[in-house]
Amino acid sequence: MKENETYEQCVIKEKNEGQFSREKYLKLLSKEFKNTTEVAEEIINLKAILNLPKGTEVFLSDIHGEYAPFTHILNNEAGIIKSKIEETFENRITEKERNTLATLIYYPKEKLKFIKQETENLEEWYAITLYRLVEVARKVSSKYTRSKVRKAIHSGFEYIIDELLHSQVDSEKDKENYYKQIIKTIIELEQADSFIIAISDLIKQMAIDHLHVIGDIFDRGRYPDLVLDRLMSFHSLDIQWGNHDILWMGAGCGNKANIATVVRICARYNNIGILEDSYGINMRPLSTFAQKIYKNDDCANFMPKVFDFNKYDNSDRNSIAKIQKAITIIQFKIEGQLIKKHPEYHLDNRLLLDKMNIEKGTVTIEGKEYELNDKNFPTIDKNDPYALTSEENEIMERLAESFVHSPSLQKHLKYLYTKGEIYTIFNNNLLFHGCIPVDENGNLKEVEFMGKRLKGKAYFDEINEVVNKVFATRQPELVDIMWFLWISPESPFFGKEKMATFESYFVKDKTMSKESKSPYYQYSENEEFCVKILREFGLEGEDSHILNGHVPVKAKDGESPIKANGKLLVIDGGFAKSFREKTGNAGYILTYNSNGLLLSQNKPFESVEKAIVEETDIISEIIVKKTDVLRKRVADTDIGAKLKGEIADLQELMKAYKNGEIKEVER
Repeated sequence: MKENETYEQCVIKEKNEGQFSREKYLKLLSKEFKNTTEVAEEIINLKAILNLPKGTEVFLSDIHGEYAPFTHILNNEAGIIKSKIEETFENRITEKERNTLATLIYYPKEKLKFIKQETENLEEWYAITLYRLVEVARKVSSKYTRSKVRKAIHSGFEYIIDELLHSQVDSEKDKENYYKQIIKTIIELEQADSFIIAISDLIKQMAIDHLHVIGDIFDRGRYPDLVLDRLMSFHSLDIQWGNHDILWMGAGCGNKANIATVVRICARYNNIGILEDSYGINMRPLSTFAQKIYKNDDCANFMPKVFDFNKYDNSDRNSIAKIQKAITIIQFKIEGQLIKKHPEYHLDNRLLLDKMNIEKGTVTIEGKEYELNDKNFPTIDKNDPYALTSEENEIMERLAESFVHSPSLQKHLKYLYTKGEIYTIFNNNLLFHGCIPVDENGNLKEVEFMGKRLKGKAYFDEINEVVNKVFATRQPELVDIMWFLWISPESPFFGKEKMATFESYFVKDKTMSKESKSPYYQYSENEEFCVKILREFGLEGEDSHILNGHVPVKAKDGESPIKANGKLLVIDGGFAKSFREKTGNAGYILTYNSNGLLLSQNKPFESVEKAIVEETDIISEIIVKKTDVLRKRVADTDIGAKLKGEIADLQELMKAYKNGEIKEVER
């Protein structure tokens, strides 16, 4: 029997396999629940849990290495903590006091230092604050069992916090005296700071029951490594791979086209440090080569998009531009080799190096000639334009070696492979990052993939299987597919008609760099289309939604994240600063609690220091609030379905004890 497999599922499977063994299964279950009393206790416990309110889910996407705003979202629990403080205290304390309490919970260590400098009577402040924190902790933990709350306390004071949250005393006066003495003693023993940190950590853990990360942890921002470290310590989450995650996952398995693209994007956004400092990838051979080859080239088209002029001077910016140009040419060469190797990828329209007339300064694209804005290509052999020079080949060999053998990178990518998948169905919602390939009529598009013709859910399931095999086996033919998934219009990760990287760098006519979206995004505005997609994945009903990331919502142009009469919600988190000019905001966050769905728009996050000192927050405006008529209970969720299966198993065991099939073991 597999983990999470119910008795009923086990029976069905073994019947189908001709191995029906009800007695064997019940005997295994009896080792955990040894008699009717223990079985009854567990059934009572599970049935009680089914009637608790549904836990809160939070949905994020497109973090793009922006660690500070991402951390703030986790610290403020997507605005949940602020709302719990409002519900708990309403008009009892001032708005300033509520903001201070919220910031203390978000950043307890940092805020305590600030408060100690500003507060005259610290002992009185401790006493008031500890009471308030206990009240908030009671509020956020009220929908969970005492056992679950106790297990969530990781920073010490387990017994004391448990007592303050759950103790029963004979009278209100006795209870008040009891609490007062506990808090007084905490302060007297100079443990108030440690207690504040411990109970703040508990509040944050209890506020979000489960986190969904709908793709794109990597690229643009500087700290995807720190984001992944934080996710790896989070108590309950799932991940749906984004196109930038797939890019890095392929690079980590040694795909040189993916590696070159990763390096190019890091240079483009001035993030070489993530490669050198965080993952120990040696960039010196590439840097030395670039400075030599493009010594007299200003590489104007390759200047980094993001640049801190206070930290670097113009010569540094120019050096990074040279690196970007060098790796871009290498990327196009390796991609050309892959396209020729895999005609089944149908990417011949991306073979453009051999369409250049360098002497004339033009390139022919789809039969039309365009002027190049760069005519300096010293490493391209016009007789064999996709061949790497000996130096370029050595650079790529060394980079591949570094990517494949970087312990920190491999640790993070292993987590992405094992924890992630292309899509998730969770509590009747369909979560995926990019798109479903469809044709111009909105019908599911059949795609040639690994020798099969697939579409819809079957295509997604095959991608899941293949991507996991890539990491497990590192077979070269399988590793190649990671580049296809990154760049192909037929990939559900990409979602565009072409990757116009060449055009954006080298073609003077800027209309050629426009990347048109997949037809999916046109049809996703239609409710009937979205219902069809949901049915393809086995979902029906009013409560079913498609939850997408990937495409920033241009709110400044009147675009809405709510599509198809609410059947599809785009929750691109807007973390990447480079998108702000296009969107006019800082993205969206979705929460789903026992009362319904809440979609919120974010303010741009400026800094942790400002959040602590000025007590600013990131959640600014509720976009949509979809309230359920009946409050959802655990029984209405996927976890509830699993618990019901466990109850059915236990009831079978109870029968076996009562009719003497299995002997009980007394306590």
